[in-house]
Amino acid sequence: MAALKGNQPSLFKEVKTNFTPEVTYLQINKGHGRIEKRHVSICKNLDSIRPWPGLTTLIQVKSERQVFTHHVIEVTTETRYYISSLSLTAQEFAERIRGYWGVENKVHYVRDVTQGEDKSRIRTNPLPKIFTIARNFTLNLYRDQMFKNMAQAQRLCSFGLDTLKQLFRMK
Repeated sequence: MAALKGNQPSLFKEVKTNFTPEVTYLQINKGHGRIEKRHVSICKNLDSIRPWPGLTTLIQVKSERQVFTHHVIEVTTETRYYISSLSLTAQEFAERIRGYWGVENKVHYVRDVTQGEDKSRIRTNPLPKIFTIARNFTLNLYRDQMFKNMAQAQRLCSFGLDTLKQLFRMK
């Protein structure tokens, strides 16, 4: 399964223009002061789509997010498209897509935001690879110590070497 974005502009346009939902699955998640509704639709009719190796299913995800802040409800909507060689149900695609975002939130978001990887000015080889390994290593150490919040773990560990030694049972 692959997300369609600007990297395949003509295929994206064809899918967006010719997508006709055949089956739709509604997924609702509540938590963290928001309600998210996702309508995951699939289309197996590829008559108007250029041949693409292995393509069997088009997927459309219409998301609506309601965020409650200071007695105000802010609503945002988004439509995303995916292509797949799999023949799954709309519900199975919904679960796979949701699972992907779980990985995105647990790994990429933490590395980009909490660890500041995108802001890094390190460019000279082999330092980018070394720092990537170090960031991954620290995330694994935090998770091994049962931290759920990586920003909190990073703040706690930044108090000094004595805190790190105590936390990771080092001498």
